[in-house]
Amino acid sequence: MSRIISVNVGASQAIEFRGQTVETGIYKSPVEGPVRVEGVNLVGDDQADRRVHGGVHKAVYAYASEDYAWWSEQLGRSLVPGTFGENLTTEDVDVGAAVVGQRWHVGDVVLEVSEPRMPCYKLGIRMDDPAFPALFAAADRPGTYLRIVEEGSLTAGDHIEIGPPPIHGLTVADIARIVDSDQQQVQRLLEVPELSDPWKRWAQRKTQA
Repeated sequence: MSRIISVNVGASQAIEFRGQTVETGIYKSPVEGPVRVEGVNLVGDDQADRRVHGGVHKAVYAYASEDYAWWSEQLGRSLVPGTFGENLTTEDVDVGAAVVGQRWHVGDVVLEVSEPRMPCYKLGIRMDDPAFPALFAAADRPGTYLRIVEEGSLTAGDHIEIGPPPIHGLTVADIARIVDSDQQQVQRLLEVPELSDPWKRWAQRKTQA
């Protein structure tokens, strides 16, 4: 049964990185009990720079426990929920195969698949490995961001009811692959009405280049 196994939140915090102070919200920890999902966040959660993280189209980030198991094997160490900065750690969900515009009903919340996570250097800070963002991108396990369609509350253990996929069929893993290694397919992004405007503008620039 598809479900949430951990709900993770964390406030933005300042850390030292290469002699500079960096603000990041990537450090998230599991919380117990119902958590409100409203606005562009889970209550108790935040992002440091909403130009590139958070906001309407990246309000909630989900990552699969099955992908955690794969990473644990690759890295030779155990990883706890929230390590990748996700809000929702899922079970029995093929997150990479989530189709843009597909809706998830969790608790009394409705979320909509929006785009993949494209890793930045802060993931390298979190993993104590500057090379890790490149490893993450190459692994083809991006997780998915979700929009908040209907506000409400959810909690660990809640069932995820996944709605039918839109007919265009573009998945978050497809987007990540197109960006990283197959830009000849960029036209596909322009055929997805549910895709966010920043991604459409990116795709338009690529097709006109």
